[in-house]
Amino acid sequence: MVFEGTALSLIQLGAVFFGLGLLGRLAARIGMSPIPLYLIGGLVFGNGGFIALSNVDEFIHLASEIGVVLLLLLLGLEYSAPELVTGMRRSWQAGLLDIALNATPGVVVALGLGWGLTGAIAMAGVTYISSSGIVAKVLNDLGRLGNRETPVILSILVFEDLVMAGYLPVLTAVLAGAGFLAGLKTLSIALIAVTVVLVVALRYGKYVSAIVASEDREIFLLKLLGAALLVAGFASAVQVSAAVGAFLLGIAISDSTAHNATKILEPLRDLFAAMFFVLFGLTTDPASIPPVLGWACLLAGVTTATKLATGWWAARQAGASRYGRARAGTALVAHGEFSIVIAGLAVAAGAVPSEFAAMATTYVLIMAVIGPIAARVVEPILGMVARRPSRPQPAAEPHGE
Repeated sequence: MVFEGTALSLIQLGAVFFGLGLLGRLAARIGMSPIPLYLIGGLVFGNGGFIALSNVDEFIHLASEIGVVLLLLLLGLEYSAPELVTGMRRSWQAGLLDIALNATPGVVVALGLGWGLTGAIAMAGVTYISSSGIVAKVLNDLGRLGNRETPVILSILVFEDLVMAGYLPVLTAVLAGAGFLAGLKTLSIALIAVTVVLVVALRYGKYVSAIVASEDREIFLLKLLGAALLVAGFASAVQVSAAVGAFLLGIAISDSTAHNATKILEPLRDLFAAMFFVLFGLTTDPASIPPVLGWACLLAGVTTATKLATGWWAARQAGASRYGRARAGTALVAHGEFSIVIAGLAVAAGAVPSEFAAMATTYVLIMAVIGPIAARVVEPILGMVARRPSRPQPAAEPHGE
């Protein structure tokens, strides 16, 4: 029997979805984020993998774009404008330390590998941004949402997300080959948009929510998804980044409407986001990973230490105990969806070497695995160190008679 055309497309797409389902189930069984397994799935199906997909490339590409929009939309829905303002006031010092410690290693490695200024700017974002999704899941799974250090962790994540609202437009301009003035113009537009959205959300958020709200789930979903894609499309047209547009829309929707929107959109986000991770894996040749594996491991080791330092310092400023400081540091280690979003933009623009995709994939795979493990084992390790008996001091020698 020969399969071709629509039949072959449906079979390939069905195999991808079913395979992702199995990988997601495996991730849930072993208590880790499914993101690394989705990336590995993309490597298996992509260039140089075991199975080549020939009929569903266009669908996966469009689905991955929708996945990015939904990821940032739901991220915006998690925050209200007052929470963002409060978070910025509370965490700006830790946020600046976070940028300095965690963006710098990416810049240094990119320049050391000869990837130029564009590669350095993109790699800085990859190593800087923690995974809000993985961090939130780990905190919930470990029952730490009520801990003293948790507001510190969440404040740093809020700061990172707001930095992304300014960083992504700049990255988009750089990748497009725009000059300094064009990049400055794009950043100005993004900052003005963020300011306007915060003002609108603070004063008129209920009206924005009323526009998209509906008692009927079907109508609610259609209006939400339509609004998100429209805003993302217009944002992309003015070079502000579709992801930033979706994030700002999420911030503008508030109260019960935001809560209901999150519940109705989560399954769609998970579906399309999985396609995004698969697409990034598809664009990465597995044969290109071994040459950058050592650099990725080095970068993972350095940024694990710098994230630990960031969380430790921020939690200490908040008066947390030694255990709380360590928990805060390890919670920030995980990288995931947003690092891949940044790397995906760079790879799609063709402005970085082919090794960049391999480096980003390997780095995120390592960090997405290390982060949850470190968060789980940090307390037992500190407990073992605390219980270890101190070495007895030698007796003082008697003085001469």
